[in-house]
Amino acid sequence: MIYVTGDCHGNFARFEQKHFSEQANMTKDDAVIITGDFGGVWFGDSRDDETLDWLERLPFTLAFVCGNHENYDALERYPVAEWHGGKVHRVRPHVLHLMRGQVFELESYRFFTMGGAKSHDTNHRINHISWWRQELPSDEEYIEALQNLERYNWQVDYIITHCCPSSIQDTFSGGLFQRDALTDFLDEVRERCQFKYWFFGHYHENMVVEKKFVMLYEQIIRLK
Repeated sequence: MIYVTGDCHGNFARFEQKHFSEQANMTKDDAVIITGDFGGVWFGDSRDDETLDWLERLPFTLAFVCGNHENYDALERYPVAEWHGGKVHRVRPHVLHLMRGQVFELESYRFFTMGGAKSHDTNHRINHISWWRQELPSDEEYIEALQNLERYNWQVDYIITHCCPSSIQDTFSGGLFQRDALTDFLDEVRERCQFKYWFFGHYHENMVVEKKFVMLYEQIIRLK
């Protein structure tokens, strides 16, 4: 089974048994994917341990793409491993950061992941304390993303990101959100890639845009 949900910002109450009863039938071979702003790696020290250990005890594997509200310095200190064909930061044995530009094969489905987003309140934040420049991909990550998509002939089943393509953002916001290098890159992916559905978070609503683009916040939906 594979489920997808939206931003958590360090609050994982939605995964308690009383809110997510479906987990009673899940195992570590099943996965829940968070579309960014995980927030469980925030302090970068032992203060994160209680929450991360609780997440590890859940009966399923918890995976996430990065958002714009992550402690990237701390996240990047975790070891890099391979998982289902793509690279992850292994935060715990079954708590995984799905790195940018990767293609994972889960239950015979291909997932392309490209986390990150541009914060709009950086004037009120401090780099490496409450905001990290790594929130947007590096040139190397864009190159790796293109190489992996080429390797799969630009054909995947699902795309998991934090923000969404510029054109989709314009559709639901009426131009309220500014375009940036990442949303423009995701527009290129939209134009070139064949996919069934695209899941993203960031905007704190649950909404379907143009049938194939699914914005998630607190909702948990099952893919398979």
